[in-house]
Amino acid sequence: MKKTQVVVRRISSGSSTIRNIRYVECQRNHAANIGGYAVDGCREFMATGDDGTAALTCAACGCHRNFHRREVDGGEVVSESS
Repeated sequence: MKKTQVVVRRISSGSSTIRNIRYVECQRNHAANIGGYAVDGCREFMATGDDGTAALTCAACGCHRNFHRREVDGGEVVSESS
């Protein structure tokens, strides 16, 4: 059985609240250059590199972390732009 690594970030805002952030399925359109729509089926972001050297690249699909949908506290979806 292959061991998977899930990336979860904790963000503490100005108040004393802490939110868990998790990156789930990849939403990159691999067929955009031919006018189609096709995703690769990657279901969860797994960081490459154990020491954090390539922490923004997914080991499963090779995409950047920004292509993966972001979940905050187990359900709330937050956009990456601020």
